[in-house]
Amino acid sequence: MKTNNNRKIWLFGLFFIIILIIITIFVAPNNNKLNRGSTYNRNPDGYGAWYAYMEKKGTPIKRWQKPLEILSNKESITLLQIYPNNLPSALINKQKDWLKKGNKLIILGVKKSVTEANFTTLHDYKLGQIKIETKRRNKEENDTILGDKFGAIIWQEKIGKGQIIASVTPDLAANAYQDNPGNYEFLAKLVTETGNPIYVDEYLHGYKDKEVIEKEVGGNIFSYFAKTPILPIFIQVLVIIIVLIWDKNNRFGQIIKLVKPSINNSSIYIKALAGVLEKAESSDFVISTINLEEQKQLQKLLGLNDKSLNSERLIEAWGQQTGQPIKELKSIVKVAEKKSKINDASLKKWLEKWQEIREKINN
Repeated sequence: MKTNNNRKIWLFGLFFIIILIIITIFVAPNNNKLNRGSTYNRNPDGYGAWYAYMEKKGTPIKRWQKPLEILSNKESITLLQIYPNNLPSALINKQKDWLKKGNKLIILGVKKSVTEANFTTLHDYKLGQIKIETKRRNKEENDTILGDKFGAIIWQEKIGKGQIIASVTPDLAANAYQDNPGNYEFLAKLVTETGNPIYVDEYLHGYKDKEVIEKEVGGNIFSYFAKTPILPIFIQVLVIIIVLIWDKNNRFGQIIKLVKPSINNSSIYIKALAGVLEKAESSDFVISTINLEEQKQLQKLLGLNDKSLNSERLIEAWGQQTGQPIKELKSIVKVAEKKSKINDASLKKWLEKWQEIREKINN
């Protein structure tokens, strides 16, 4: 039984580990990448600390959790997009019509070529040095805001009444740079210098307003989970529930058949005989039989197995070994020798005295 239980535990553990590995390989990495740059993310690659920094400064900033098509109706705003994966620069052209209306777009994480620049570089800024960790640079001719001899790190372009600012690094003011105030203040300057209302694109990271979710998936919550970072947690909880249900139904291991209780014929016979003797009022026979058996057991306890002793010799041997008065044992044996009938209460008391005799030997 114990072996089967151990086998069941090992099967549970192995099954659960396999499921977690599958989730980690195929689901978790994608969602972790999607969450990179989100203001909801408290990990080193998130922007939760910078968002809190802006709120502490008293700068109005809102999270945008709707499709950009809806945002296209708004004019004279600043939109910050932090791409979890490097954005091909060709995709920026899609926003040009919206930018011409006087809007400002700041994109962190535009894919450019790798150069010979050091991975970590420091750049002077009036409110503290700006720390950059990437070898990518924009070598094209542009209006550079921040750069070095290898090319632009952050650059800008005027488009009609609007403006676009792009950065090769998505981690300009990530949580990992909380000890670099220059990074936080530099990004704050970029988003506030025009005085427009500021929005941070969280729809990009899979976060959506309630009405958007209902419209997209028709109230199907599982479809929503499949598109958000909540999916790994949801799947793990579901797996745990399934395993627990499976365990309660005992589906692992071989089926254990119920064993029929064995019939104790000796016990049945003794009980039947006792009933007959009680009805026949044969207490004298019961006492005589028990007395003989008790004397045999007493003789064994005294270590006299190889000798056949009569009642008197047994009583004397008991007195010598225990140091107890022999009249106590004599009175018990005498009840059996009289062969007279006694009531149930007296019979019970007589049996208790035999028990006391045995206990005195054990003590």
